[in-house]
Amino acid sequence: MGWQQITLRVGDHDTDALERVLLDAGAAALSYTDAADQPILEPEPGEVPLWADARLTALFPDTLPFEGIGLSLVGEFGNLPELEIALLPEREWEREWLAHFAPRQFAEHFWVAPHEVEFDTQDGDVVLRLDPGLAFGTGTHATTALCLGRLAQLPLRGIEMLDFGCGSGILAIAALLLGAAKATGLDIDPQALTASRDNAAANGVADRLSVALPPNDGSYTRGALPLVVANILAGPLIALAPRISASVAPEGRLLLSGILEAQAASVASAYEPWIEFAPIARQDGWVMLEGTRRDGV
Repeated sequence: MGWQQITLRVGDHDTDALERVLLDAGAAALSYTDAADQPILEPEPGEVPLWADARLTALFPDTLPFEGIGLSLVGEFGNLPELEIALLPEREWEREWLAHFAPRQFAEHFWVAPHEVEFDTQDGDVVLRLDPGLAFGTGTHATTALCLGRLAQLPLRGIEMLDFGCGSGILAIAALLLGAAKATGLDIDPQALTASRDNAAANGVADRLSVALPPNDGSYTRGALPLVVANILAGPLIALAPRISASVAPEGRLLLSGILEAQAASVASAYEPWIEFAPIARQDGWVMLEGTRRDGV
C-alpha cells in the first residue's frame, strides 16, 4: 500500500474544522508546519501555539479517491488555494531516519550512533548507542552537541552528576559512559523518563542512572553535586536559577544550554549570585554557559 499526502495553507480557516473534515475523510495522520519563517521557541506553560501562517498536511491511504477528499474540503470551505497532493511510495518508514542520523563524534574519543550502524572506531573510543524517539536528544541539535562535546573533555571519573531536563537521557548516559559513577535524570515529561531508562539499559548503565519527576520539596538532589547539566530553555533556566544553583556543590561545575545567543546575558545574570561563568561556547546561534559554584554562597 502507498500513501497520498494532501497539503493546504490554513489561512483564516478554523483548524478544528479542517481537522474534522480531513479525519472524517479518512486521514491517517495530520501535522502542521510553518508556512513562513516564524519559529516558536518557548511557549508559555500549558500553551499549544500555532504559527500565524501555517500549512496542514494530511496523510491518506492511496486506496481512498482524492476526488472525494477534495469535494469534502471544497464543500465545507469553498476554494482552497495552494492545495497540493503528492503520492508517496510505501517504504520502511521506521528506518528512514537512518539516512539522516549518522554517527557523530564529540571531542576526540566519544561518539553517538544509532544501534544498527556499524563504523570504524579506535582503541579508547566510547560509543553511546541511541535511536531517535519520543524524547528530545540525539546529539544532532546544537544545544545537545555543545554539552556532549564539553562532557567528553571533562574529568568525570567517579563523580555523581545531575541531568536536569534529561529528555532521552543522552547527557546523563554520556557522563556515565565517560566515567561518572552515578547520574540522576529529572524531567517533567513521563515519556522522557521512560526513554531515559530504556536508553540507559541499551547502553549498559541502567544500574547507575536514576530518573524521576522533579521533586517539589525545593531541592533537586539530596546533596550538592560536582556536576550539574541543564539543557532546557532560557525561560525555565532563569525561573529555576536558585534551585539549580543549589544543586551544585561549592567549586562544582554547571553547564547550561538551550539558550539563544540573545538570551545568554539574561540567563547568566540570573545565576550570577552563585555561579561564576567562563567564556561562552557557541554553535549555530545557540550557546552553552559553563560556570563553577562560588564557595560559601
